[in-house]
Amino acid sequence: MNGREFYFTRAIYSGHGWRGNSWETDFPKADVQFLVGVRRYTNIDAYEYEHPVRLDDPELRRFPFLYALEVGYMALNPAEIEGLRSYLLAGGFLVIDDFWDVGEWQNFEYEIGRVLPEYPIVDIPLDHPLLSAFYEIDEIVQVPQVGLAARGGRTWECYMPCQPALRGIFDEQGRLMVVINWNTDLGDAWEWVEQPWYPFTYSSFAYKLGINMIIYGMSH
Repeated sequence: MNGREFYFTRAIYSGHGWRGNSWETDFPKADVQFLVGVRRYTNIDAYEYEHPVRLDDPELRRFPFLYALEVGYMALNPAEIEGLRSYLLAGGFLVIDDFWDVGEWQNFEYEIGRVLPEYPIVDIPLDHPLLSAFYEIDEIVQVPQVGLAARGGRTWECYMPCQPALRGIFDEQGRLMVVINWNTDLGDAWEWVEQPWYPFTYSSFAYKLGINMIIYGMSH
């Protein structure tokens, strides 16, 4: 370990069937390119490479920021449930990204309910400090997957048009433990930002929200 102030830690988790490795979607390019922006636009001493950690690894507690995506295919085993619960109740901060539509929501809701059954999922309002932790964000933009972003037009992966949502799970003291980005794909914007054809609207929003989540999570 390199003794850096911040590690962009990606959760390795068990999944369903052929999507059992859904945790590694966009990996490692999205992580590394996002970290270029974190290092360029903030004074955070961030480790510049990918950093995946299993949910049942005791070392997870060393890293207060955790990113997980494609959770519509998540299927946690008992050790992962206990590891993630212990992590979050000890002060860890989890960011969820890149899952779409009702079916994937229901799977995630079930899985996170096994981890934190006593805490509800609620909407995060636009005046929450998360959205002004570094950049001022006054609108939740739907970031499409890269193919849709390149073609223009619709931005949703749902069967019918769907809206992006920013939701969260708070503990009894009001501490935000989990940030949930639903019906959006921040990771694709991080992964493809260097391409001249990738729309600036999406990459700009994804970087701003991602940096806000780091600043907020590391300071609360």
